[in-house]
Order: sequence, then C-alpha cells, then structure tokens
Amino acid sequence: MDDCLFCKIARKEIPAGIVWEDDAFVAFKDIHPKARVHVLLIPKEHVESIVHATSADSAMLGQLMLHVADVAHAVGLQERGFKTVINTGKEGGQEVPHLHLHILGGGQ
Repeated sequence: MDDCLFCKIARKEIPAGIVWEDDAFVAFKDIHPKARVHVLLIPKEHVESIVHATSADSAMLGQLMLHVADVAHAVGLQERGFKTVINTGKEGGQEVPHLHLHILGGGQ
C-alpha cells in the first residue's frame, strides 16, 4: 500500500529507529513508547490487521512470532522478559492499519 506509514518505513522512505531487520520483517522503536523498551515488529508485506490475514499468510504469521525472540535479543530483553501485544482495529487500539506486534519491556 503506497500511503501506509509502516509500508513507507519498511521501504526506508521514512526514517525510523530500526533495531532489527531481515528480508521480510523490520522492527523499530515506537515513537510513543509505553515502556522503557517499546519496539514494533512488522511484516514488510502489507496486511491491515490480524483479522485481515488469510491462510495464505500462515507462514508469515509463524515467522512473525518466531522473530519476536530475535528482536527481544537485539534490544536486550530476551533473558529479562517482555510483553507482546497485537492491537486489532480501532476499538482494539490499533492506530496504524498495518499488522504490527508490540514488544515491551525494560522494567515492571
């Protein structure tokens, strides 16, 4: 999607505090952190939300979950612990219509 904020970050059209990346995913610092460490992990492919994912997205969804550990390790949370959150839809707190997973930690 051309005008999606997170797609623009994935394409490097908008600068972001990138902390981890591979060919299909990118993780970057949240600009409105809710914890000492607050990172967003997104697929580079546009999927609006978890309810818009289809069976064709199964592999991507599995990789998304597996990469949580990679991102947690990159930001120093893997051993200490962290919380993951996926907000879905307007009433679920999703502010950007692109599937993203929050990784929060760095203190209780």
